[in-house]
Amino acid sequence: MIRSVRISPLCFLFGAAALWLAPLRGAPALPALWAPRVKSVVAVEYYTETESDRRPTIAYGTAVDNRGTIILPSSAVDARVPPKQLQQFKVYLPGDPTGYDGTYLGQDVFTGCHYVRADPKLAAQLTPVTAWAAPAGTPAPAMADEVWGIGLRNKDEDFAPYILVSHIAIVQSLPQRTAIAQQEVAGPGLPVFNRAGFLIGIAASSFGQTYLEFSRLERAGTPVMLVDLEESSAFVLADEIVPYFGRVPQNIYGRPLAWLGAYGLEPMDREVASFLRLSAQSGAVVSEVLEDSPAEKAGMKDHDIILAIDGQPLPRFRPYRIVTDYVEREIERRKPGDVMTLTVLRGSDRVELKAPLGEEPKLIREAERKYFERLGFTVREFVYGDAVARRIKTGEASGVVISYVKPNGPAAIAGAGVEDWVKEIDGVAVKSFSEAAARLAAIEADSGRGEFVLLVSHGSDTSILRVKLR
Repeated sequence: MIRSVRISPLCFLFGAAALWLAPLRGAPALPALWAPRVKSVVAVEYYTETESDRRPTIAYGTAVDNRGTIILPSSAVDARVPPKQLQQFKVYLPGDPTGYDGTYLGQDVFTGCHYVRADPKLAAQLTPVTAWAAPAGTPAPAMADEVWGIGLRNKDEDFAPYILVSHIAIVQSLPQRTAIAQQEVAGPGLPVFNRAGFLIGIAASSFGQTYLEFSRLERAGTPVMLVDLEESSAFVLADEIVPYFGRVPQNIYGRPLAWLGAYGLEPMDREVASFLRLSAQSGAVVSEVLEDSPAEKAGMKDHDIILAIDGQPLPRFRPYRIVTDYVEREIERRKPGDVMTLTVLRGSDRVELKAPLGEEPKLIREAERKYFERLGFTVREFVYGDAVARRIKTGEASGVVISYVKPNGPAAIAGAGVEDWVKEIDGVAVKSFSEAAARLAAIEADSGRGEFVLLVSHGSDTSILRVKLR
């Protein structure tokens, strides 16, 4: 972890001013570069509407084409939130309090970027960040290079833009080639430029930094991890993300989604790698091959070690765990139907497998769900991932899962909890979401009904809950 080098604000201002006023020989002064590049960035506000509240979120984004397409960092949207709960997107120009309507397009799982399409009136005022692409032959960003980027203030300050300046401290493969600057260099999701004004990257979410917190009552410091939500010192290099700006999702769920079904990937142990004389490369150990998955159909077995994809050995990463992200990204970059050739180590034998990738089963965020106000809870469809988590065969899947419990509501008082698996309602097994929803709707509509009974499972425990409605 590269920690920010903290210097006094006065020293920083003098340093930034010196860099601003004294450009490198042959490079334009930053004031000349600043104004046109600010036209490539925006702030995006949206609301998450749940059963109990409506909360706003603000993220920063970069325009990537002439249609007003904007990318947001992966952290801009909570991965646990169903996309249908994301409402009322507004896109703001820096320094302008007037917001324009935006449309959420979904997330590209390969880059992690979320996509938003701005109103055409705003799109005409934006400059795609690709306008600042570096020409062929430009040296790759390297240690000690001077870099600068854009930050945006808060909504109550009309998202006023400001400059951040730093130097690259290190460049690593994580697995995308990522530069880490000495100090914050841009807002997450906003572009980073070199001294000539060429785009060299997009700021990632800030890394957590660990500090020790001391008090007058404690001599020993308490470790505290702090994450800066408004500025970041890390940015993904342009070559790793610009070529994929065109991966605009076809729907809010980001489908189609390629699926292999090799579950619980772990990095190959260093001692195992040394014993197998594989220290020069990485390996990913498959914990489990999922039922009826492309991996199972291709002949993959539990504990196989993936050594190569399409004939190319897995790169050597530090830290070792990054290899699992690499394998997952190699799947995500492909489409259902693509054939993935995997070289695996099984015991002492190398085995080559050809796996036509499938379409990923319905995800939890895609599951049908319904809220019952009087009963005090929401149930959702039981999906493939629920069967995997509960260690059951997909053919045995039935019932529904509780996804929300209203505080102090009837279900909460009865002991219901989030992720409880509802198997029976009033002693009758429910086999599907539609069946469960119909039974619960009938109970809710019966004003004379005083109670109902649920048979639920949570982990290895099974309980009978008597829900009183009055």
